[in-house]
Amino acid sequence: MDTGTIVWNFDSIAENGSYTEMVSCSIRFNTFFFLKVIIAMVGLAGNATVVWLLAFHLHKNAFSVYVLNLAGADFLYLCTKILSYPLCVLQLYFSFFEFFFTVSIFAYLVGLCMIAAISAERCLSVMWPIWYHCQRPRHMSAIVCALLWAFSLLLSLLRMIGCGYLFDYFEHHFCTTLTFITAAFIIGLFVVLSVSCLALLVKIVCGSHRIPVTRLFATIALTVVVFIFFGMPFGIFQNIWEGIIGYYVTSSINVYRILEFLSFINSCANPIIYFLVGCIRHHRLQCQSLKLLLQRAMQDTPEEGSGERGPSQRSVELETV
Repeated sequence: MDTGTIVWNFDSIAENGSYTEMVSCSIRFNTFFFLKVIIAMVGLAGNATVVWLLAFHLHKNAFSVYVLNLAGADFLYLCTKILSYPLCVLQLYFSFFEFFFTVSIFAYLVGLCMIAAISAERCLSVMWPIWYHCQRPRHMSAIVCALLWAFSLLLSLLRMIGCGYLFDYFEHHFCTTLTFITAAFIIGLFVVLSVSCLALLVKIVCGSHRIPVTRLFATIALTVVVFIFFGMPFGIFQNIWEGIIGYYVTSSINVYRILEFLSFINSCANPIIYFLVGCIRHHRLQCQSLKLLLQRAMQDTPEEGSGERGPSQRSVELETV
């Protein structure tokens, strides 16, 4: 979509005789485009590895279920973006491009839901530890993830159909209503995310009992921070700003492209965070198998300050959901 606009801008520049400016813009676009493709490929490989390890090689606990679904959402988001680029550049199969655009919005909403759910889950485990460990429903994480996937899919489909992205049907009032519902949903998830993080921060700083900083806590904190700075701006711009004032705004093409690039970084950064947190041991980097690194990143028990662990202590016991 934005690629076609860029091509037409190049043509108009060429007609005006400014060949140097045309070449300069083309080089910047190609460099930016290939940089996004490289980041997306790294993110696809990293998220695919996380999904494979968590789904088939590691026991799952409450948080690893959310991480598994988050990795799946990030993989789907990057995959649809990569597949839509050739269609956009060639200006072919416009219906397929709209389909990929719809799926990318759906995947982004799921990722946002999983981030908010992880933050809320951690807040519950810290604020009410007795209830969390004794009264929490056994399969609550899996049920919550299934509901979030279903609601995000329903909301995305209704909005895309009502706004004419998938079919010829277009109803202005219905489209506007669904746009505001999507915006309210994103704002609500952001409020849940912010309140959960603030409650955890207050509990850590002002709480009467000291809460140990575990690897899982570091993993969640880094994931949330990266999403707020790199992933959230794109969702606000695409689903709130552009959804309200109109998607096809010529002056916002560059802003959209930059924020989309930041969202690529967000989806690519999560697997790096997991493996990096798993690498750090006693303030030193220790590179081992990816399975062990991911297992350590999901560890919710404080690590011993010194000395080596025995065989039973090295294995991270994860509560099965």
